[in-house]
Amino acid sequence: RWLSTTAATENMGSVDYNFTKDRVSKTGSGSAEHRGYTYLLFGANKFIYASAVRISAIKFIATMSASKDVLALASAEFDISAVEEGNTITVKWRGKPVFIRHRTADEIAESEAVSLDALRDPQVDSDRAQTPEWLVCLGICTHLGCVPISGAGDYGGWFCPCHGSHYDVSGRIRKGPAPLNLEIPPYKFIEDTKILVG
Repeated sequence: RWLSTTAATENMGSVDYNFTKDRVSKTGSGSAEHRGYTYLLFGANKFIYASAVRISAIKFIATMSASKDVLALASAEFDISAVEEGNTITVKWRGKPVFIRHRTADEIAESEAVSLDALRDPQVDSDRAQTPEWLVCLGICTHLGCVPISGAGDYGGWFCPCHGSHYDVSGRIRKGPAPLNLEIPPYKFIEDTKILVG
């Protein structure tokens, strides 16, 4: 027989049978006095938590920025005083070849005389060269990324032997499978004979 008497069922609330109801009443007179202190603690905890999240986010984002050695390679300065008219030098910037060509007056006139209708990727020469005498372009063929040969091809500019793309002395595609002109990197003249690429 399970719990046959009513006395046994009445005493199941406490092991020592001395249970008394001693819970704190939340509706008493002391709760309103401590409410401001409670709000202050909650507010301070939220402020500390938000500050910790902000600092963690800033540190995480800072790890994704470029390091100082990478930023130093972002731009490069080149002396072009020794480059004679009609010649091209190849320099390295960010691991890529850059062609710097000192153009002759005939090459400039020839580039400016080309009709835009004859070009696959139409660009006037003045948009590609900051000064007419100097052309600065990336030495990467826009077809599959080969390095073209300077002073070769049907137009006297560059020729890519991989698949036969011909560029003129303004770096514009004239013949072959390449879809675009040679890319112009960001650059500026810091002196008459010095160029800063990047």
